[in-house]
Amino acid sequence: MTNRLARTTSPYLRQHAENPVDWYPWGDEALGRAKRENKPILLSIGYSACHWCHVMAHESFEDPAVAAAMNADFVNIKVDREERPDLDQIYQTAHALMTRRSGGWPLSIFMTPEGAPYFAGTYFPKLSRHGLPGFLDILPRIAAAYHEQGPAIAEQSERLARAMASLEPTPGDALPADAPARALAELKRRFDRVDGGFGSAPKFPHAPELALCLREWSLRGDAEALTIVRTTLSRMAAGGIADQLGGGFCRYSVDGQWSIPHFEKMLYDNAALLELYADAARATGDAAFGDVAREIVGWLVREMRAADGAWYSSLDADSEGEEGKFYVWTRDEAGGVMATDEWAAAAPYYGFDLPPNFEGRAWNLRVAMSVDQVASRLDTNAPDIATRLAGARSALFARRETRVRPARDDKILTSWNALLIAALARASRAQNQPAWADLAFDALDALVRTAWRGGRLHATRHGDDVALNAYLDDHAFLLAALLELMQTRFRRSDWTLAVALADRLLESFEDREHGGFWFTSHDHEQLYHRTKPAHDNATPSGNGIAAQALITLGHLAAEPRYVLAAERAVKLFAAGLAEAQGAQSTLVVALERLLSPPAAIVLAGDRDEAHAWQARLEREYRPDLCILDIAGIDAPDALRKGAPPVRGAAAWICRGTQCLPAMTRLADVEAALASPSRG
Repeated sequence: MTNRLARTTSPYLRQHAENPVDWYPWGDEALGRAKRENKPILLSIGYSACHWCHVMAHESFEDPAVAAAMNADFVNIKVDREERPDLDQIYQTAHALMTRRSGGWPLSIFMTPEGAPYFAGTYFPKLSRHGLPGFLDILPRIAAAYHEQGPAIAEQSERLARAMASLEPTPGDALPADAPARALAELKRRFDRVDGGFGSAPKFPHAPELALCLREWSLRGDAEALTIVRTTLSRMAAGGIADQLGGGFCRYSVDGQWSIPHFEKMLYDNAALLELYADAARATGDAAFGDVAREIVGWLVREMRAADGAWYSSLDADSEGEEGKFYVWTRDEAGGVMATDEWAAAAPYYGFDLPPNFEGRAWNLRVAMSVDQVASRLDTNAPDIATRLAGARSALFARRETRVRPARDDKILTSWNALLIAALARASRAQNQPAWADLAFDALDALVRTAWRGGRLHATRHGDDVALNAYLDDHAFLLAALLELMQTRFRRSDWTLAVALADRLLESFEDREHGGFWFTSHDHEQLYHRTKPAHDNATPSGNGIAAQALITLGHLAAEPRYVLAAERAVKLFAAGLAEAQGAQSTLVVALERLLSPPAAIVLAGDRDEAHAWQARLEREYRPDLCILDIAGIDAPDALRKGAPPVRGAAAWICRGTQCLPAMTRLADVEAALASPSRG
């Protein structure tokens, strides 16, 4: 027997299709029943790679006694937070306001049929333990409260609605020009100078903040900002948060030294880190950062790519019911798969000669000793150790491939695919990897064929089934991805789609009265609250990315509507930016681009020479430079700056609406870019 979740597009929801719980997906059927029967709603939000979601499912949702209590007193709704980030944002905020605690998943919300929360929590064990109330114990009390405390719940709902409304920003009159310096100062204050990253455990990569630091080093020459990036990226790459055998990164580290991750692997994290490592390699000349980028792409292609070129969502933290079982090792198993000389190098390198670092019984691989240190210990040279370690990695990887793999969430999310498309395109230029660009274009074409239907974007796809009205992030991230692709290989169809997406952002998401962009479109279903997110969280702020992309496209297309909409958005969040919140890094970048319009180079003329010019110019990390090679292409009129030369290539350098005369020598272009007054 299965419940209604069997017919959904979400693998996470389908994981619960055989629960004895009478689950509904979010929708009119469930909400209508709650109103007709005057029953409270139990809303459970999670995602397929979530370890504690699995724990609560096994303990409670698969238990007949718990299911009977849920079915008797509640209308039960299951939500995939990745497909319904609109609902997750609303109810995570409600949870924080109601409990004064940070949220997370699984999120358990008890609410009225109108969607007003009156009790909230995250994970509940089946029975009370370790100070946590038992789910089976609280269910009847929460149901009784709904029927017996109606006036009090209504009053609480009104207070909560007012509190949530008060969190929405009010527009300012000016752009806070000192916000970038304040944000950087805040990041320096929070920086862990020993282990990298920001703050203490648990540690997340915080890619937008690191990207801001790299940008500020490039633009301002701030050496400390570069130290933040170098230290953090190096420590992460050597840590257990990085898959030392298969490439890619887990979502976060439970400790402050990046040693033990929460083992789930998410597409969005790896998209952000691919772009960051590739840019860091280009900026610093450190080839090790480029190696990490290649390992990320290798993992993506091997494990996350759909047959049509799109990208799956995540890998689970668990396999065979245990978190991390696919990734960790005993000393005997690791030593038994490699040659003696390989083990002699691998044991100190990965820390097998130290006490176990995972639950006191196993080792999660991380770099415990450098290659040079191992070479000194074994009285040999670094190339010899590198050769031994390559053999050890190959042997360990081959053995790991025989294990039961973590489950993969194989839905295709538009927003996450867009993040990776942008990252692949940018990284392909940074590392001179044309094959990565091919991956990006394949993914875009798959997305356009499936998610863009009748001039409307959809948020998710599983197989051939698309679903859900797309959100701000879907539109903003895809627009940003198109701009990266056009810099990589210009196609007229991508320009047309970019303009359509920009128009859609203004028509369907902009708050025309106060500025900024709502997370849901104007024709979206009415929910308990409507959010206008500014902070960078697991993914960057949709408002920040929308503003950045609209500024760039607005100047390229000579369309002031786009730039003005971006300015209204940044002004709306000006007060928060002025308070030096490092968690608004994407909006800080948008602010800087408003204050100083980004430069653009348009290349025309001989295709081979123009392409060579672009490849040469892309060797340098220039965060605010957009290079478009339209040589031999039917480009839009806005990009045609003059007649292309009969022979050779020509470049027009533009900033805002002003362009320098055509340059026909690459050396002149490079000199102009090096001049603060011109480039």
